[in-house]
Amino acid sequence: MNQWNTRFQAENYVYGKEPNIFLAEMQKKLQLSGNALCIAEGEGRNGVFLAEQGMYVTAWDYAESGLKKAKNLAEERRVKIKTELVDLNEATWKKDHWDEIVCIFGHFPEELRKKTLLGVKEAVKPGGYYITEVYSQKQIPYNSGGPRDLNFLYTPEEFWQTFADWRILHFFMGEAVRHEGELHNGLSHVIQFVGQKPSIQAN
Repeated sequence: MNQWNTRFQAENYVYGKEPNIFLAEMQKKLQLSGNALCIAEGEGRNGVFLAEQGMYVTAWDYAESGLKKAKNLAEERRVKIKTELVDLNEATWKKDHWDEIVCIFGHFPEELRKKTLLGVKEAVKPGGYYITEVYSQKQIPYNSGGPRDLNFLYTPEEFWQTFADWRILHFFMGEAVRHEGELHNGLSHVIQFVGQKPSIQAN
């Protein structure tokens, strides 16, 4: 049993039930619609929020207990989401498939992180978006959440290099206060990225 499956077995929602503030702001600003994929979605707070905005949401996580709670939260909020038990090491990224892919505080070892970002780039439809807020490598001294291992934390170069040919609508690296359940609390050091895939692909 993986650590996340164990962690999400708690009765309470360890990251709370409300969406990530940055995601909510971007959703309002961009008025997104269509099919959304939330990766490393955990207990479903962000996917359920997107479903409440009228999106068709698929939530990926590799913790069965988290996906069960995501379904319960969707029922509580009277919306529907699709949940899929997916290990990102083995994920299949369908080309030009999603209108929006979201990753909120999804942290993986460097090799898997690179593979996942490339998968995201492949799977977003032309004109679609990737929205993410994650902890930067400067987060460790803040003690407000996230991995304690640099190998699991992000650098800005990962986004600049992977999405060099995308339209970058928003990029921020710096301090932000987050209060999300038990595990994200206080002043943090984050990277925020919103990229839009070009509508016309270069030959």
